Amino acid sequence: MAYTEVSLDEANELLNSAGLSEAQKIEELKGGWANSNYVLSLKDGSKMVLKVWDDRPPEEVRLVLETTAWIGKHRIPTPMPVKFENGEYMVLKNDFSWILMPYVEGEWLASDYDSLFALGKVQAELHEIPLPGHIRGSFSMGFDLWEKMFEYAEKEDLDSDFIDMLRRQMGVLKPKLLVDLPQGILHGDLFPDNVLGSGGNISGILDFEEVFLGPKAFDLVMSFVGFGWKDGVPIEERWRALLDGYESFRPLGEKEKMALSDLHRYATLSIAAWRYWKFVMIMPPSEHSDRYLEMVGRLDKDLPF
Repeated sequence: MAYTEVSLDEANELLNSAGLSEAQKIEELKGGWANSNYVLSLKDGSKMVLKVWDDRPPEEVRLVLETTAWIGKHRIPTPMPVKFENGEYMVLKNDFSWILMPYVEGEWLASDYDSLFALGKVQAELHEIPLPGHIRGSFSMGFDLWEKMFEYAEKEDLDSDFIDMLRRQMGVLKPKLLVDLPQGILHGDLFPDNVLGSGGNISGILDFEEVFLGPKAFDLVMSFVGFGWKDGVPIEERWRALLDGYESFRPLGEKEKMALSDLHRYATLSIAAWRYWKFVMIMPPSEHSDRYLEMVGRLDKDLPF
């Protein structure tokens, strides 16, 4: 999805600023709901992704990119942002951050045991790398967004059953999650359209847009929200694969195991909240306006943990 139109000439200006080959073709890159993404086919035969960050202010983008580069330097398989002649990983244009990253070829990760074992293991590896000097300290789709939604709903007279339910859930969950759980660098959005891999190998983890410092176990249950369900039902074998892979590198502690259900509810509600904010509150009605209900429908299901 693209919100900002980008011409071939504009793409080539950006490539030139990075010292890269000229593009001969630009195409909208499918997937992604927050920002504008394009794939550029360069004359030297390589491909790059051009992203315009429509949804984040430049200071937040800068921090995300620096954290992503730090993660890549620690051998987590993710495309590294390109540095420009200004020494930064982004260029400001019309008050938006424009970036370039290598285009990674590959298949979207499947949900078989070997694939999810590999995903669980690489998550644990991510969680154990040293912390960078600066990293966002809150989840952008979590409680901070919920508060923003409550204020917006009151101001615009947009209260609804979902907003009321979100208020109640926040009152219950926030005190429960104020526990001393091990913290690490989290991806925060490991859904199938953010992971490339096959044959039990992860070739690319994409879009560290939500990256933040948080409870390691939260990232694990978020990947279960993304990969672990089929037709509205949680699949125990998929949870077992993720957990086996994760614990092959980093075993969960007892406090983490006890918090899994609450963390999963928080993750599920956060995805529902972001979809509601994006497709109901701030965008015109569309075929996506009911997407939040997929997550709401999961709240009463028995979980395998």
